[in-house]
Amino acid sequence: KIADNKGIIIEINAETDFVARNENFQKFCDELALTGLKNEAENVESLLNCKFLDSNQNVQENLTNLISKLGENIVIRKLEYINDKLGFLEKYLHNSINQNSGKIGVLLSFKSNHKTEKVNDFSKNICMHIAATDPKSMNIESLDKNLVDKERSIYIEQLKSSNKPDEIIEKIVDGKIKKFYQEVCLLEQTFVMDNKIKISECIAAFNKEHNENFEIQNFVIFKLGQE
Repeated sequence: KIADNKGIIIEINAETDFVARNENFQKFCDELALTGLKNEAENVESLLNCKFLDSNQNVQENLTNLISKLGENIVIRKLEYINDKLGFLEKYLHNSINQNSGKIGVLLSFKSNHKTEKVNDFSKNICMHIAATDPKSMNIESLDKNLVDKERSIYIEQLKSSNKPDEIIEKIVDGKIKKFYQEVCLLEQTFVMDNKIKISECIAAFNKEHNENFEIQNFVIFKLGQE
């Protein structure tokens, strides 16, 4: 859900697709997102304690009632709340069952001079790209160092039996790490809708063409069941 410059994305798990498509379950999910947005819930625990939308009960009590009604366990697994006071928000759902729910969800926070139709379309395309590529960070600088170290050690281990000199192995590993950055860092990735250009270059070209100042501030991607 998005309202003005506030947005929330929540993963809610049911046991079967049958319940996920149930009218009561979908209504609960929709109202839960509105509740989270209204109360600016920053984690699942705080959300569970919020008063449920237009109700005298809290979220936990409503959830218990829904589980009893549907006869299947339902879990509010995780959430992210974004309040971008100086920017705009966009969302995208993949494998959606309605306009607010799907199996992959993306919430994008960005700045631009204006919120025009062109900017809306461009931000939606960026969201779709994120859903397709599942980046791990915005850029190289913000990528988890432990993740890079793990990849580097895997590459070194793979090349140990090659009998190549250490300095050659180091150069090969550096090249592989560079390719790894292009796979997992959003701004380094190749745009899925134009495989000749990086996301950072695509944004620069868009800004030049439309006299804009589009800049990604933050993004969140939830894939059903993913850690």
